[in-house]
Amino acid sequence: METSKAQKKKKWFLPLVLSLLLSTFLIFITVFTSSSSASRLYKAHVRNDIPHFVESKLKVSDTNKDPVPRLAYLISGSMGDGESLKRTLKALYHPRNQYAVHLDLEASAEERLELVRFVRNEPMFEKLGNVRVVVRANLVTYRGPTMVTNTLHAAAILLKEGGKWDWFINLSASDYPLVTQDDMLHVLSSIPRTLNFIEHTSDIGWKEYQRAKPVIIDPGLYSVQKSDVFWVTEKRSVPSAYKLFTGSAWMMLSRPFVEYMVWGWDNLPRIVLMYYANFLSSPEGYFHTVICNAEEFRNTTVSHDLHFISWDNPPKQHPHFLTADDYQRMVDSNAPFARKFGRNESVLSKIDSELLGCNADGYVPGGWLSTGANANATLPDYTIKNVTTLRPGPGAERLKRLITGLLSAEDFHAKQCT
Repeated sequence: METSKAQKKKKWFLPLVLSLLLSTFLIFITVFTSSSSASRLYKAHVRNDIPHFVESKLKVSDTNKDPVPRLAYLISGSMGDGESLKRTLKALYHPRNQYAVHLDLEASAEERLELVRFVRNEPMFEKLGNVRVVVRANLVTYRGPTMVTNTLHAAAILLKEGGKWDWFINLSASDYPLVTQDDMLHVLSSIPRTLNFIEHTSDIGWKEYQRAKPVIIDPGLYSVQKSDVFWVTEKRSVPSAYKLFTGSAWMMLSRPFVEYMVWGWDNLPRIVLMYYANFLSSPEGYFHTVICNAEEFRNTTVSHDLHFISWDNPPKQHPHFLTADDYQRMVDSNAPFARKFGRNESVLSKIDSELLGCNADGYVPGGWLSTGANANATLPDYTIKNVTTLRPGPGAERLKRLITGLLSAEDFHAKQCT
């Protein structure tokens, strides 16, 4: 009986053991393959799920490879500046460059329309198409942030419509060149196009208490009538998220930096703009603060505004109006621009004849422009030659001395954003 039971037990025990072994093997295989598949699926999921941000598609443009650079100018003015603006524009004109001209809303509609007619009807501009009027004029308040927004507006227009250019230069109708554009382009062709000429310092001194801590409101941000800024009674602390810099409102900025300011793939330009919206004389600090707090641009600065300006010592709110008494100092400064000039100031004619060689129409002849044998030719008779042909003169030597001195100075790098 017991033998029979033992035999029956053996019959079912062996299949049970085999089935358990088979089940264990299958479970092992299942777990191994599942974990391996899950691992592959997880890796594939992670690899394919990397987010594609718009910012990753935006980058600073490569610098232009043309041997001769191109400049983009903003020339701005206000009520009564129309004729001065036209004169400055002609003295600065070169077919390689791009120009935006702007009369603010304080100028009458007739004066602004006259500027539009002038640009449309001037044969040279019509022929080459590189001058544009900012027809949607801005209200610009002196010492207010609307001066900054006007500069950004013009820069955006020139980025959109001006093709390839290398530097952006902001001027007013009371500025005037001391060198020809052939001189400028000749000297600038030999330096890196990533450089930004922007006079700056972090030693803001008295400006901390008189400009950084007070809060001002610019009526130009919301009104159609120009009026002076006004102060709010409350004070604010100096920013701790970034360091403040100050300097000249006149500058020559590289295209990469202008794109950074306008396209805005980094939030720093917008944050700082919001702060400077309530800052007195914000054009003297906004661009400077952004460039010196941006990692990719802080080592591109040259602390000079490329201007001759006659100030009191210590400086007052306005510089002196320049006259013939300042002529030699202007020349000796080696600067390419000077300000500020009164309307129809007689020294401008001296600059035209002795430094620029302006013709009767107000243009500065160069390698690109010839009147042929007819010295009294009118504009339609002008022959536009190869626009990369430059004919630099004595102004190029002066400007070269200035630029070479700035870039070779022992403390050049030490002055960058300090």
